[in-house]
Amino acid sequence: MEKNTKTSLYNTVKDFTVSNETFQLIHNSEWDYLQTNPQPSADKLPDYYKSEDYISHTNTKRNLFEKVYHAVRVISLKRKLKLINSFSSSNKNLLDIGCGTGDFLAEAQKNNWKITGIEPNEKARVIANSKTGNKVVNTEVLKTLPSHSFDVITLWHVLEHLPNLEEHLVLLKQLLKKDGTLIIAVPNYKSYDALHYKQFWAAFDVPRHLWHFSQESIARLFAKKEMCVVKTVPMVFDAFYVSLLSEKYKKSSLQPIRAFCNGLKSNWKAKSTTEYSSLIYCVKNTN
Repeated sequence: MEKNTKTSLYNTVKDFTVSNETFQLIHNSEWDYLQTNPQPSADKLPDYYKSEDYISHTNTKRNLFEKVYHAVRVISLKRKLKLINSFSSSNKNLLDIGCGTGDFLAEAQKNNWKITGIEPNEKARVIANSKTGNKVVNTEVLKTLPSHSFDVITLWHVLEHLPNLEEHLVLLKQLLKKDGTLIIAVPNYKSYDALHYKQFWAAFDVPRHLWHFSQESIARLFAKKEMCVVKTVPMVFDAFYVSLLSEKYKKSSLQPIRAFCNGLKSNWKAKSTTEYSSLIYCVKNTN
């Protein structure tokens, strides 16, 4: 965070998944994002991912939440593949950062993409490599990849997890081909479900989510890197899934029914406001 930037306390939220600790969300008026405060140190951050409830690192289907997650993931994979195919070139070089258990990469590989995956979690990386023929490596390799070598770079709900945001934005631009496309999916803290659930909104997911973005913050951050958003795609299922988790955190009665109603309301309102629970941003170089 730069000096002399105006900041203010947006909310105080709890880590419902692992630690039960509380964290502040600080609004940065220059970039219009929220920053989790305090942010865990690099050596402590992995501890906040040590939970079987962190399902992007597992293939488990133990309960309603996990079954919903995996059912939606099957549909989402097809939509993601269709999206990257719309930006593909003859080379079809794909880098997926934070690839989890590798389902998206495996699907892309079946469709003739030359894939590279980055995944810091060892357990998830082992699963991903079993699906992709060992195309997934640890985070340290990211800085050794050749410049301007990828036609498409994807971060599916990953940007909000990355420490040193400025450094990563520079690296993403460096790795992307001049005419390539960067595809980023992140939660939207200005969505109806975020405003409705407030401190219980599951997509805050502190402290694993270090940053919380709006449409304006994404536009401003990439404009600084001479990049612009050329297309925005709503992730309509996220409103239902996030609402389901948020109702669980509130310990409210009739959780699935309330979650469905609020998810439906969030998507309905977003038709006129474009403020969906999560959004996919397709970003290209302007220079």
